[in-house]
Amino acid sequence: MIISKRKILAVCIIFIISIGSLPIVNSKEMLQDGCYNIEYSGIDQELNLLRGEFYLYIDAVDNVTSFNVIHAFPPEYGYQYPIYLEILEDTTAKILNYKIDNQDNIPNKVINFTVGEINTGEQILIHFNTWVLVESYNYEDLPGYKEIPSIADLPSETKPWLSQTEVVQKDHFLIKSRAQILRFSSKNNMLILAEKIAKFCAHHRYLSWALRYKLSGLLGYPPQDALTALLAPTECSSRSHLGCALFRANNVPARVVLAMPANYKFWFEMHYMAEYYLKDFGWVLTDVHGGKTPYAPQEIIILRLCYPDDENNTQTDYMFSRMKGEERWMWFDNENVKPYYVDLEEGSKMRSFSENKVVVDLNVANDTIDLTSYVFNKYQAYLGVGLIDENLQHFQNATDYMMQAIQELDSNDDSFGYIYYLNKAKIEFDLVIT
Repeated sequence: MIISKRKILAVCIIFIISIGSLPIVNSKEMLQDGCYNIEYSGIDQELNLLRGEFYLYIDAVDNVTSFNVIHAFPPEYGYQYPIYLEILEDTTAKILNYKIDNQDNIPNKVINFTVGEINTGEQILIHFNTWVLVESYNYEDLPGYKEIPSIADLPSETKPWLSQTEVVQKDHFLIKSRAQILRFSSKNNMLILAEKIAKFCAHHRYLSWALRYKLSGLLGYPPQDALTALLAPTECSSRSHLGCALFRANNVPARVVLAMPANYKFWFEMHYMAEYYLKDFGWVLTDVHGGKTPYAPQEIIILRLCYPDDENNTQTDYMFSRMKGEERWMWFDNENVKPYYVDLEEGSKMRSFSENKVVVDLNVANDTIDLTSYVFNKYQAYLGVGLIDENLQHFQNATDYMMQAIQELDSNDDSFGYIYYLNKAKIEFDLVIT
């Protein structure tokens, strides 16, 4: 009888856990030296551990008994897999409950914090990390040539991102004219068109943008829609809107992506990028602000994929009141509380970090990803639902193991310790009865 490799793996993991009194190094050696019997592919795969850190300061303009603040959370999408949400000890907000919710606009997720009493003039902090596992991918299989599509050639699920919206004015004659100029020199090659759009958006009025950036305190920032980006120096949000408008004007679905690049060595509010749809391939990540397409995902945390309704329900920038037209990443259900921003040295801010990279066999990487997805889905399902007694203890044990797994992946050159502790978390979650 042939025994599947996954069954062998399961038996070995259970055996290792049954001798949990051994130091982790011994367990790791056992995984490496024979018990983790998996058929190796001979293909290397790099896995990346990324951490997003958020300082969310909140001011009260009147007394509030309780309120909810909702913040974008990394979805499972593409090459990205969320691991854990960590609330840090210096948080001063009275968090009554928090949970991770799936939104109707797939695959987006949000964190929903329920916060207790806050008084007029009081300021509170929610300080948290989001941990994410990302596969390295460099678009090696991207074709060299693909025709610019007609609308009839596109899958129906991509067509919403062909529409005109409040901040993506793809039907305006100035944008349509620029779109046609870029298309004319693309030789009907979608890849060439994408590169031309990305570079045009990045370089257009760059010198005047740099001057405005230096003088932001005096000049402020204009609206962040596509048409304004064509006429005036603007930011990553409006350049992304312009990129989407130029794609859509050429019958190419495109959408804004809210993201956290780990190669940014400074704190920021939010970074805006874009994706365009390549027929028979999928969505291609593009940084139009930097003029780079495709953009490899391994050093970035994606927080949200923006739908047309996001483009029609934008916010005023929290730091610059004149800077209107940005898709939301945060929502409050009480008008008497608001986020506190000053200059990204004081007040709310975010940043992501590439904590570690490991290279493992492709089959080991796939098992690591499958386990990450399974455990996170259990964690999300049980987070904030009011578990009690033994169920609560199993949940707490599981989350402790999840943090140990993260620490193992952060400090080692493979994923075996991560697998070990994540399997312990899986066993604890599987014992929860609801």
